[in-house]
Amino acid sequence: MFKSLHPNIRIRIYTSFMSRMIGSMIFPFMAVYFVQETNATIAGVLMMINIIIQFLASLYGGHLADRIGRKRMMVLGETAKTAAFIGMAAVNTPTYTSAAITFAMLMIISIASGMITPAQEAMLIDVSTPETRAYMYSINYWATNLSLMIGLAIGGWLFQDYMFQLLLGLVVMSVITLVITRAFIQETYTVSSAMKQKSRLGLKSLFESYRSVSKDTAFLLFVLSGIAILSLEFQRSNYLTVRLEKDITEMGFSIFSFDFSLDGLRLVSLLTVENTLLIVLFTGLVTKLIKGRNERLVMYIGFVLFGLGFAMMAVSNNPFLLVTAVLILSIGELMYVPTRQTMLADMVDDTKRGTYMAFHGFVFQFGKLIGAGGIIVGEAVGQYAMGISYILLTILGILFCEMARRQRFTSLGRTAVKEKSKLI
Repeated sequence: MFKSLHPNIRIRIYTSFMSRMIGSMIFPFMAVYFVQETNATIAGVLMMINIIIQFLASLYGGHLADRIGRKRMMVLGETAKTAAFIGMAAVNTPTYTSAAITFAMLMIISIASGMITPAQEAMLIDVSTPETRAYMYSINYWATNLSLMIGLAIGGWLFQDYMFQLLLGLVVMSVITLVITRAFIQETYTVSSAMKQKSRLGLKSLFESYRSVSKDTAFLLFVLSGIAILSLEFQRSNYLTVRLEKDITEMGFSIFSFDFSLDGLRLVSLLTVENTLLIVLFTGLVTKLIKGRNERLVMYIGFVLFGLGFAMMAVSNNPFLLVTAVLILSIGELMYVPTRQTMLADMVDDTKRGTYMAFHGFVFQFGKLIGAGGIIVGEAVGQYAMGISYILLTILGILFCEMARRQRFTSLGRTAVKEKSKLI
């Protein structure tokens, strides 16, 4: 069935897999890089700025993709990323390092990524059908998890000593992706004459779209719930990585007569691989187990396990307890992700689905922002206070979600009464 997918889809899955695999050897560990080159406070501010820039760029990426075409946006973005990767490699050689220029290149990469992603997602929708779309996203999901698992495992062991070599590999892969995109990706969208005459910025229409969604109180509460829960996920590559790298010194282990050493950064990579592997292997099983059960209860139990696992990671330095914590949060993730997605589908207005889903993107961007801020807060309050804050975020996630559910049911009840009154 994979061969029956449009060539654009197959190409993007292949190139995204390789690019994401190499990129995950580097970018999840950039917080550690900036902490080592500056300090925790500056590193946190830099990562937050980077997230804000990418978020602002993504607001316009989809808008421009509808005005200049998908392929053109992808080629422009890949070109900018390639140039920035070359710049990062040039200022992180064994003999010369510049954190300032590295951050500047990282901002260019974030802007380019923010511009590429909406065009890429729109292109995949353009060339897929309702019959193939579920299969396409399923394959892409598995490829994403596998690439992250491989990249993080390698990056955790090599990033500290071989960052320059990893950057060279990223440059090579970026050049290959750019060449393939230019040569083989087919344009899937034709810009109409009327669209060409419109302003490319489209600020007025952009603001109007967001304003209409912002009046939906139930959906806003649901988004706040998502931000609270997803901000825990983004602690992994920010505060938790920095803390474990700093608190866990090199330890020696012996398993079946094999001796090896483990430091904080390598432990983080192994824990991330554990989480990804559990998700990949047991998604189908957990989905079958929770089928037919109370979805709201399953989702809230998932929230609790997810938050508890991250709270354990915040306070413990014991490798075996950390492995247990990842097991707990992974079970929680497997429970809440499908049930929350089902609730999300019920929350959106079907007549404005695109606008609602775009607004839902705030969950990930603000989650990343809070994740980056965790570096600064964690440095000030310590690991136990961070563990408590993770529990509080979990509670907020449950409360906001329940308020959203009740608000939506209340709104639906009022609508039903109005509709009934029209018939009388």
